[in-house]
Amino acid sequence: MTLGNAPHRPSQREAALDHALDLLRVGGALSLESAARAAGLSKPGLMYHFPTKEALITAMVDHLVDGYERELFALLPEPSVSTPTTAERLTAYLRWALTSTHDAADLVILSDPKLRDRMIVRWTDRLRAWIEVPADLPAEHRARLHALRFIADGCWFADASNVLPLPAADRPALLAIALELLNGIDS
Repeated sequence: MTLGNAPHRPSQREAALDHALDLLRVGGALSLESAARAAGLSKPGLMYHFPTKEALITAMVDHLVDGYERELFALLPEPSVSTPTTAERLTAYLRWALTSTHDAADLVILSDPKLRDRMIVRWTDRLRAWIEVPADLPAEHRARLHALRFIADGCWFADASNVLPLPAADRPALLAIALELLNGIDS
């Protein structure tokens, strides 16, 4: 058999990230040891990919956001040559927040108090393009776009933290109300 015909094996690195996120989903404490155990690796085996806890959590943030971005791109209007508008990006974010499954792993940025500030910066840098409202828009447009974003943030966080998440039956009506905020906004 030639190398070109070899079956694709999932990356140990990606599998380790998935197992570390699963650990957070079930309320486990995250450490290099616990992540290695969850992935079925030795600690040195895990450290080959993630030499520090910061490297592991940074990779977990990137792994999650990569998945979010795939979902967000799929929620944009028909692909076009132009860059999506702020309203299109925030609409995709709103739809994603209300229709995707979110859980405790989404809160990975909060998983280590010593790394929290650095992970928040990483998270913000990665999601800024989707959720930032440009300062040069008219004040009313900015306010409406911010309101849309914070509705999405609130739904996402309630789902991820499991603190009074929005009932499924109420999501379509909230989506419709939130989308009304975009009336007259072309940005």
